[in-house]
Amino acid sequence: MRYEGDIYRPPSEANSYILQATIGCSWNACTYCAMYRAKSFRVRDLDETLRDVRDAARELGPRVDKIFVADGDALAMDLGHWEAILDACRESFPRLRRVSAYATAMNLLEKTPEELARLRELGLTLLYIGPESGDDTTLKKIAKGAGFEQHAEAAKRAHAAGIKLSAIFLLGAGGLERSAEHAAGSARLATAMDPRFVSLLTLTVVPGTPIATLEQRGKFELPEIEGLMRELRTFVDVAQPTDAVFRTNHASNYLPLEGRLPRDRERILEVVDAALSGNIPLKPEWARGL
Repeated sequence: MRYEGDIYRPPSEANSYILQATIGCSWNACTYCAMYRAKSFRVRDLDETLRDVRDAARELGPRVDKIFVADGDALAMDLGHWEAILDACRESFPRLRRVSAYATAMNLLEKTPEELARLRELGLTLLYIGPESGDDTTLKKIAKGAGFEQHAEAAKRAHAAGIKLSAIFLLGAGGLERSAEHAAGSARLATAMDPRFVSLLTLTVVPGTPIATLEQRGKFELPEIEGLMRELRTFVDVAQPTDAVFRTNHASNYLPLEGRLPRDRERILEVVDAALSGNIPLKPEWARGL
């Protein structure tokens, strides 16, 4: 098993076999993201990827029940690559129950409904998609590449194919200027996308990224902790997915939370309010990370 550069995966894929079928991110323009800036996007040679699957099968065999296909948005691969990879994974890992990958709204919209249904049939069951915001102004400023309507339509296509979605939103992405619009828009988009899982992360301004340059020039200001917590509260209060597992367990967050929306809304809001009033301590800066 070979890996090129740093490898990133969602917290829920901590125990998964990571299969690096693509290098980098096909979009790689988001102003806040530093993860793939040192990589030029390419699809790995299929024979190399299949060889990694065989090597992992020999080393890990029946222990593998989840596979995360990396890098940044592996859904960008064409159907032929995906078919070969998913066939090999099913044949190699007898306990396999889930294959997942990062995706973008653009990736999803570039696939036909028939292609998405075929991917689900072959075992791709979960896609992680990060709109980061539901506010179109913010989405343009962070160069996400797709707006509210495109994300909603992409989610609709995934649902129609039977593929579960995990949607990721980024506290602070709107900056101080659009904090309220960003929080409310994100909640509305979470409602429209209706994901099975929804997570909130907190923006970290990473040196060398375009958003860091804007911050240095006084054109972007991250909200203070209280402002970020109020964004979190707005999201929980406004979002209306059908039944989503909700988490803020990423290392970047000040307040780890877990529950279901809308079922646990009032309980979660009580915890957030207690944190805002100082009755529950927040995670110290030294304990946070990317």
